[in-house]
Amino acid sequence: MRSEQVFSVHGDAELIARAGHLFESARTEFLCAARDLRTWSQPQARAAIRQRIRATDSSGLTPRKLLSPLALADEEARAHLRLVQSKGALIRISGSPLPHETIIIDRRVMILAGEESPTGREYTVTTSQVLVDGVQSLFQAVWDASLDFDTYLRRDVPHLDADDRVILEALGSGLTDASAARRLGLSLRTYRRRVADLMAKLEAHSRFQAGLRAGERIRYEG
Repeated sequence: MRSEQVFSVHGDAELIARAGHLFESARTEFLCAARDLRTWSQPQARAAIRQRIRATDSSGLTPRKLLSPLALADEEARAHLRLVQSKGALIRISGSPLPHETIIIDRRVMILAGEESPTGREYTVTTSQVLVDGVQSLFQAVWDASLDFDTYLRRDVPHLDADDRVILEALGSGLTDASAARRLGLSLRTYRRRVADLMAKLEAHSRFQAGLRAGERIRYEG
């Protein structure tokens, strides 16, 4: 790619076709930030990332993955991350929202993921050093403030108080809002406000995702 180039691609297939070689070009640093495991989830994209992880031992490069709590929504996701970690990647979980989902390669190439759409994500690929350095600094700041994967699991973060746990259990029970509110002795308005607050804390985009997290916590405590 030419110096300071910026271009957009649509969908994982075009990303791999036009920029896939960049994944394998990493020599010193491979950073990946994502809200959940679907961001780079298509087979070709995941294969390219796995190729980098497999190369860790021989190249000395250690991939770093920065994720939000939503990435730990169920045991399957956690098992996947344990496998990635066993291959040499460093994983941290951020307690704050991730403003950018991105991959940075050797501090010279950056791939930013756009929002999902019915036809796939749009990605922006750039070698602009100003942009790369800016997002790299942001990544490092969030990384430094985050917990490593094992510590996060031991502490069962996010930091949920007793009221949060009660709401999580209600979500996991499958009760309607009205039934859950009555069981908890809350008004319907108060219950829905607490659900919204909890979803924001978990970075869950739907009650289903929050319910998955609820089920995981109930199994953990059982």
